[in-house]
Amino acid sequence: MKNKTIRPSTCSNAIQESSICQTAHELAKLYSLGDVDAPDGLLGHAPGTRNTHEALRFLLDIVFPGKVTGTTISNDELGVFLLRRLSDAWHLLHQEIRRALLYRWLGEAARVEGKAPPSKENLDLEARRILKILLQKLVAIRRLVVEDIQAAYDGDPAALTFAEVQLTYPGLLAVAAHRIAHELYELNVPIIPRIMSEWVHSMTGTDIHPGARIGHAFFIDHATGVVIGETAQIGNHVKLYQGVTLGARSFKLDEEGNPVKHIKRHPTVKDEVVIYANATILGGDTVIGARSIIGSNVHLMESVPADSVVSANYPDVLIREKRRAKKT
Repeated sequence: MKNKTIRPSTCSNAIQESSICQTAHELAKLYSLGDVDAPDGLLGHAPGTRNTHEALRFLLDIVFPGKVTGTTISNDELGVFLLRRLSDAWHLLHQEIRRALLYRWLGEAARVEGKAPPSKENLDLEARRILKILLQKLVAIRRLVVEDIQAAYDGDPAALTFAEVQLTYPGLLAVAAHRIAHELYELNVPIIPRIMSEWVHSMTGTDIHPGARIGHAFFIDHATGVVIGETAQIGNHVKLYQGVTLGARSFKLDEEGNPVKHIKRHPTVKDEVVIYANATILGGDTVIGARSIIGSNVHLMESVPADSVVSANYPDVLIREKRRAKKT
């Protein structure tokens, strides 16, 4: 009997299937299948990023009607549009908030702190309670965002129309998304606010932790590279430029070497402060007094009183005329 000839394509498929199966088998050993929050944990109980992103888009479309989805809204259609967007956002977020609530006691930090699950936890009821409060807060968020729009227009000579500010300014989008995520953070919803903040971070280059507390009429000009930490506090009528960091100096460890949570690590910026490009301000005890100006490239780890001007001590800059080569 003659040996059967194996075609190259058949051999290739066999090798492919064997390699896939072997890799899948080895990978399967690297996932923890228990209901624990672990570095190797499977995200079966975690909230979904896609639904959370879409819900945030709907909420932003309420704050800026038609901005995110590109839908043109007439005066007559506004009421129906808002009802639909609110309903869509509720439907998507209810499921994801319910999933996230488990991490109030399943999360690693909660475990270290000894938090036990409630004896009677109705996740559906709690998710509805949170969503009801969030929707009520949207009225105040809309008012704050209108003030942010005015601050952007007043703070940028290049702005010629309010429509331009609303449609094109990345800092405004980042702040509006933060104001929504912050309300969920304040309602002790795990994970969801961070998913929202990281989506807008990828869209705008602006990284604002949802825990940061931000006052009225806030404007981030150019926006790219701005980082605002979880426990930062920003007053009213504050203006930041690109590349500003409001960060932490270091973090404390407990007796077992775990990072200490829930302490103030980031600066406080009082009313009417202007912070120019690439300034870095660090530390939970650092307070920038009202009406102060922080210059570009300043690195600051101490408080400054009200009405201060802080600048970096730059090396001398030499400017000379370029010499032209002589013709020979």
